[in-house]
Formats: sequence, structure tokens, C-alpha cells
Amino acid sequence: MDAKAALEWIDQLIFEHQGKHLNDLEREVFIGSWEGKSYPEIYPLNPSYIEKYVGYKLWQKISQTFGEKVTKKTIRGAVERYQNQDNFVQLSEIPRELLQLSPHCYRVFISHGNTELNIHFAQQLEAVLIQVGHSVFLAAWEVTRSQLNQQETDFLAEIDTELKHCDYFILLLSPQSTLSEMVIEELRQIRELQDTHPHRLPIIIPIWVNCPANLALNHDLRSYLLGTVQRTWTGQQDTTLIIQEILVFLQESIPESPQQNLQLNWDESELEEHLNLAIESHQLSSVSSLSIKPIYSSEIPSPLPVAEPELPSGQVRLESAFYIKRVPHEDQCYHEMIHPGALIRLKAPRQMGKTSLMARILEQGREQGYRTVPLSFQHADKSIFTNLNHLLQWLCSKVTRKLKLDYHVPDYWSNTFGSKDNCTAYFEDYLLSESNTPLVLGLDEVDRVFQYPNIADDFFSLLRAWYEEANYGGGDSELWEKLRLVIVHSTEVYIPLDINQSPFNVGLPIELTEFTATQVNELAHRHGLNWGDIEVETLMRIVGGHPYLVRVALYHLVQYSMSLEQFAEIAPTEAGIYGDHLRRHLWNLQQHPELAQAFYQVVCSSQPVELESILAFKLHSLGLVHLQGNEVTPRFELYQNYFGHRLMIKT
Repeated sequence: MDAKAALEWIDQLIFEHQGKHLNDLEREVFIGSWEGKSYPEIYPLNPSYIEKYVGYKLWQKISQTFGEKVTKKTIRGAVERYQNQDNFVQLSEIPRELLQLSPHCYRVFISHGNTELNIHFAQQLEAVLIQVGHSVFLAAWEVTRSQLNQQETDFLAEIDTELKHCDYFILLLSPQSTLSEMVIEELRQIRELQDTHPHRLPIIIPIWVNCPANLALNHDLRSYLLGTVQRTWTGQQDTTLIIQEILVFLQESIPESPQQNLQLNWDESELEEHLNLAIESHQLSSVSSLSIKPIYSSEIPSPLPVAEPELPSGQVRLESAFYIKRVPHEDQCYHEMIHPGALIRLKAPRQMGKTSLMARILEQGREQGYRTVPLSFQHADKSIFTNLNHLLQWLCSKVTRKLKLDYHVPDYWSNTFGSKDNCTAYFEDYLLSESNTPLVLGLDEVDRVFQYPNIADDFFSLLRAWYEEANYGGGDSELWEKLRLVIVHSTEVYIPLDINQSPFNVGLPIELTEFTATQVNELAHRHGLNWGDIEVETLMRIVGGHPYLVRVALYHLVQYSMSLEQFAEIAPTEAGIYGDHLRRHLWNLQQHPELAQAFYQVVCSSQPVELESILAFKLHSLGLVHLQGNEVTPRFELYQNYFGHRLMIKT
């Protein structure tokens, strides 16, 4: 379609929707914009006026007609989408009452991927929400190079600010986003914000966009989405229905009581009842409620020597063909676990396989007939850590629920005794007495307790006391011999703990290291790659033997027929396969300037750098540095190249 034909078509369309034709200046701006001209080229006499007044009103008119935000740069694509009626939301199908100004103006954050489908859906939703008076911030979790190169506006800082101030967080989930570290980080931060907000804001609204029913989700994503009302989009026929539901929902006031919060407590029938009441109160036509997306787990085939590549996402599945056994650590852990009153400590930086190993220890326990309970402190609300009493009640409640036992925590909690005594009594008189079989308790991400020194000492001394109870030889020793503890953490214990009351100097200590060249070669073989020493050395020069990063590399090398040379060239860039991983680290560092500054020193130095102990431990727990005595070095060439450039821009 040429410029003149497009102009006549859109002029008629606007007339049909708004009852007025375009004026001469608007027509001139449209023609020039369609032809790619700048405002000075379109109207040299007064380009500023044309841009601020004529152009602004023109794009508003077209946006209202199309139902999506249209700008000078996007006009061609917007026209093409609108002409394809099967791929565009029809505003005429939305009750007119819903398109009136909303009685409440909310700040809405829409997070989406960079696929055309995600962008299109997000833009349509944005345009409608703006039309009814809401403030909308649109952000792709796949941050583009131009966004990260902004000099005036720090895009990651902007995301951080908008997250902290939004009322609703709409997350468009695609198969790609379920593997995104940025999405996980967004959800983690939102959960923390909810913990401190009186109304548990922002409210999360997940929408699954074209996701297969058997899509496997990692543990973190499942946990963060638990309790949210989720919607599925399977085709354009769902777009109007989803937008209607969101419009109805946003016409209501945010509940004053956290217990009334939709995302935490409403099931599907309650949501339908709420929508029907809202529709009735606004005298709207019925809105069809779409199905809630269940949290699926896929059926996994038995492992093969060489298997179809799978993109790693958190814990490696028990049945995965790509799990590399940690020799000799696994056998040591399995042997230790069968000992009465055992305590196993797993330590390594993030994404090194600690949770995967813990899962296998617990699986080994299940094969022995033991009861097993995995708990992650990362998924506990921030309010849980306000005092020891809350933390220990949470611990008892979670173990009870995991074991599917009747809930009796209040029966054992007495003001006469301290919370440590109450918790001990609950384990001793109920959880451990309930069965003759041992209980293996896996405590993942206990580093989080380090952040709360007021409770850390008491909590960890309690774990140490339980361990020692099994060795006293008294009347209760047999009970405590049933308890086997697996404690998982990412960093050195940098809080002061009495060595006689700490669980970190007893039991079996296991520190996971990176894969060896032999293990990397074995993993390459399982991906169907016939590698020699040169290929293994090339990969390890960039990412070392980091289990997660190695698997990501091998997946892309096989799945996309990428050469090692191509991989090496783009690895430390935004366009590379580690872009999402690197941005998550960058985002975290920007939120902790002291860590960013310390790490910048490290990546800029050709020699090991001595840092304050806490800074060194925290950088090590993030997996960014190697500890060498009192000094640190960048962990990989990947990090040195990327952060040497990025942190220089920010400082």
C-alpha cells in the first residue's frame, strides 16, 4: 500500500470511528511519516509545532481507533496489523461501559518477551488500559542493546523504580520467558515488595501466551506463581476476553485487607463470582472467564546416553540425561545420610548444582523408605524473618504440610517456653514420633537467614542442638537419630556464630566445584558432540566448568548449529546466549552499589584484588569471583569482558 492509499483508508476509518476527517496538516504529517521523513522534512517552517501538536493529536486519534499505541515510527506496522482482522483485538466487541474512564487510576507494569506475538499483545493491552485512564509501563524482559546503551535513562533502574511503584504486574509468559533469569528476578522482587506492603501490592496477573499444556516449569517459577489467578491465551480469539477481564478487575478498588487480595485467595469459581458482580454493578454484558492455567509437570522419558538437548532451568530433573554425577561427593552424601542423626552441608556459589544434589540425596532417602521434606528459605515471605518465633512456626508448618500431617502447631506453642523449646517439642513429640521411619529435612538457601543477625544465631544454634541430641545417648536420642539434616548455602558464613553452637563446623562438609575438563567432555558427548581437548579448552576458557553455563552453551551449539567461534564472539554481548543471565547479575549489582564498585575493581585488575571479607563472600556467593585466600579474581573471561564494559558505563 502506498502513502496515498494508506492515507485515504485511514482517513475513512477515523471518520467511521470518530465522526471527523483528518485536517490538511494531519494528512501532510501522515504522508511524510509513511514515507519515513522527519518532522523538519515534513514541515520545515515550524517542525516543533507540527511534532508537539499536530503529530501528537494524529497519533492519539489513530491509537484510539486501532486500540493500540501508535507512533510515527510504528504507523506502517500498525496499519498492517489492523488490516489483518484475525490478528487484532476488536474494540467493538468490548462493552462500551468498560472503555469509559476507570473510577480508579492504577499503575500497571506489563512484562513481556520480544517475540512479535508478545509485543503485539502487550501493545494492545497497553493502549486499552491507557485509554481508560491507567498509567502503563511496558518492559521486555529481553532488554535490547539500545535500552542498555541509554545515556540519559538507565533502563534497568527504570524497571526497578516502576516495579516498586506499580499496583499491578501483568506478566506475559511464553515458553522462552519460563527460562528467563530476569523474569524470575522480577517475580522475586515483587514477592518481597508484597511482604512489606499493607495491601500486598503489586498484584500479579500472569497470562500464558501460546504455551503448550505440558510445559515444564522450574521450581522457582512454580513457587512465585503459586496462588495467582492465571490466564491462558491460545489465539487471537482470547485477546478480547482477557482484556475485558482485566478491565473489569481494574474497575474495582484494591482490597483494603490483604486477605481479600485476589491473587492470593481466589479460586476460579470465586473469580467468576467477582466478575459477575462487577458486571452486574456496571450493567455490562457478560464477560467469558477463561480457564486458569494449572502448573504442569511434563512426563520425562528415561535418560539416554545421547538425548534430545534440553535448555537448563534451575534444578536438573532427576530423570535428566544431562545430569553429571558429582564424584565422589554424591556417594559420600548417600553413605552419610543413612547414619542416625546425620548432618550434611552443601556449599557452592549460585547455579553450581547444590539444589540438584540435594534433590538426589532426598530421592536416595525416599528409595530407603525415609520421609523427605525439601524447603527453600528463598520462598519464605520477608515477614517470616522479623523474629525467631515467626521463622520457627513457619518451619514447623511447612514440614507438617509437606508430610501431609494434621496441623497442630498452635497446640505446641506456649508463651511459657521460648520459641526454640516450642519448635523442639513439636519435632520431638509430633513430627519425629509420628513415624518410625527417619525424616530427611533439606534446607535450601539458608544464606537468607544470614541477612537477619537478630535471629540467625538462635536459629542455627537450634539446628546444632538437634544434631547433638542424637549423640547424647539419652532417652530422646533415638527420636533425634531419625532426623537427617541437609543444609545448603552459597557463601561462607560471614555472621559471628559461637563455634560450639554452629552447625557449620560439624557433620559432613561438601563444597561443590566446577566441572573438570573430563566432565565437560562427557556432557558434550551426551549432547552428541564429538569433541577433543581443543574444543573443551575453548569453552572452559570462556565459562570455566560452571555447570549451568556449560549446559547452556552446549544446548545452543547443538540446537542452533552454532560454531564455537561464533559462540566465543557473541558470548559476552547482549546478543549472546548469556544476555539474560548477565543482565540479571547487572541488575543485582546496580541495586547494591558497594558490590558493583567492588566487582568493578576486580574485573579491571590484572592481579588478584583484596576486598572486605563480606564483599568478597557476597560476590563469591553470586558466583562472580574466585576466592584465593584473602584475594579475589574474576571467575570467568565471560564476566571480565562483559562487566568490565558495563560497570564502566555505570560508574
